[in-house]
Amino acid sequence: MNSEFLFTDSDFSRIRTLIHRRAGIALGEHKRQMVYSRLSRRLRELGLPEFSAYLAMLEDSRDGEEWQLFINSLTTNLTSFFREAHHFPVLAELARKSTQPLIVWCAAASTGEEPYSIAITLVEALGERAGAARVIATDIDTAVLARASAGVFTMEQVNRMSTDRLRRFFNKGTGANAGKVRVRPEVAAMVKFSRLNLLDASWPVKEPVDAIFCRNVMIYFDKPTQKKLLDRFVPLLKPHGLLFAGHSENASLVNQTFKTVGQTVYALGKART
Repeated sequence: MNSEFLFTDSDFSRIRTLIHRRAGIALGEHKRQMVYSRLSRRLRELGLPEFSAYLAMLEDSRDGEEWQLFINSLTTNLTSFFREAHHFPVLAELARKSTQPLIVWCAAASTGEEPYSIAITLVEALGERAGAARVIATDIDTAVLARASAGVFTMEQVNRMSTDRLRRFFNKGTGANAGKVRVRPEVAAMVKFSRLNLLDASWPVKEPVDAIFCRNVMIYFDKPTQKKLLDRFVPLLKPHGLLFAGHSENASLVNQTFKTVGQTVYALGKART
């Protein structure tokens, strides 16, 4: 197959090394075509003839804006409202039992469906008390965070929700925004979005939280990176706190501190020293 840009084995190897070093993402050999397709857009935008020129530019810039665009290109943002629905009744029960304002960290916020689903769950569980709850929503991809912060979604994105939920938690668009909805201000106010690379030495989450949603993120990391991430979660969870992982992730196999308490739901299984 004739390709628009020269893309060698060496180029692919360098990309795998760079994205692992920067974002912890482990790209398998089967991702080669995906990498070519996504990064080709950057080469066209920059008017570069081949991948080696793009990679040389990246490595020369150290921490330039192109690094963020490189990361944005290679991250996957598959999400939906109330995805893996079995988690949300567990969160609601945790919220109802809490005597203090709840803090939930959504560690891969993507375009916002997950953190807004968390906020909606807290409102349904807590009623007026939900106003004191906070959802910390972070992601490495700045492009999806901008969309998430806007809180605007198409009817197709929300069509699996009940009519009651749509009426209660979203405003319907009119005119130029017909066919779209916006998250109601009182729900949006519960969620604070910010950029975070989970490999960063410092995280904006400084106080223990009641729950961490880190779903379908660890599957992109190798086992050593998964373990480091879970080790860092431990001191950030309150003693009763819960970790929610993705359907194909098993935290207890990587970090023995966590014990399974539900379908891909984990609690701290050992006393912290």
